[in-house]
Amino acid sequence: MNTVLITGCSSGYGLATVRHFHAQGWQVIATMRRPRADLFADAPGIRVLALDVTDAASIAAALEAAGPIDVLVNNAGLGLFGAFEATPMATVREIFETNTFGTMAMCQAAIPRMRERGAGTIVNVTSSATLAPFPLVAAYTASKAAIEGFTGSLALELAGFDVRARLVEPGYCPDTRFAENGADRMRGLVTEPYAPFAGQVFEGFAQLTAVTQPHDVAQAVWQAANDASTRLRYAAGADALALARAA
Repeated sequence: MNTVLITGCSSGYGLATVRHFHAQGWQVIATMRRPRADLFADAPGIRVLALDVTDAASIAAALEAAGPIDVLVNNAGLGLFGAFEATPMATVREIFETNTFGTMAMCQAAIPRMRERGAGTIVNVTSSATLAPFPLVAAYTASKAAIEGFTGSLALELAGFDVRARLVEPGYCPDTRFAENGADRMRGLVTEPYAPFAGQVFEGFAQLTAVTQPHDVAQAVWQAANDASTRLRYAAGADALALARAA
């Protein structure tokens, strides 16, 4: 039976991806900073492990406890919305620490195990913000765009060992806890000069009809994990698919 380890599973895309893989008969290792076994109490075959992707010791302990894995899904991430001018560099670094360096650290820890086995797939979840410019998410976009370039290069490095690296690019999902999880971090980042523009952006979000749902991302991750081709990118959600086609 195949085994997948997924980061950031307490809500949103991660939670949906855990449930999707489990429904397909996979063993699932669901990781999160603060473990909540109650999320999967009725689902044998799902193990919950503590994991902070910004902590090297936590990464090592989680991978050791997990044992051999066939697929690593790097989904854990932080959201950020606001004017870049008003964003403290400490906040920018915090975003990169999780979204960029945390993903890289997970890859670096998992690669030797996959390389030695001569098999494995790494799926890095980024964002449709890398497909087209979006306002008021400059630092967030930068953290995800870095992973786009990183993964493309990594895929070439690992191909000779039969280890694959893939990208899943979700669109805008109103059902995630993007704003809720980052409320403290984002407080005060829409300053008075930017307020009228931000209001227009929020109004535009409210009128969107083509959006992304968590199950769209789960299905795209599943496809990326099981596709034997050399494909690198998998857009997820109606809006992301439209952007990918236009790119």
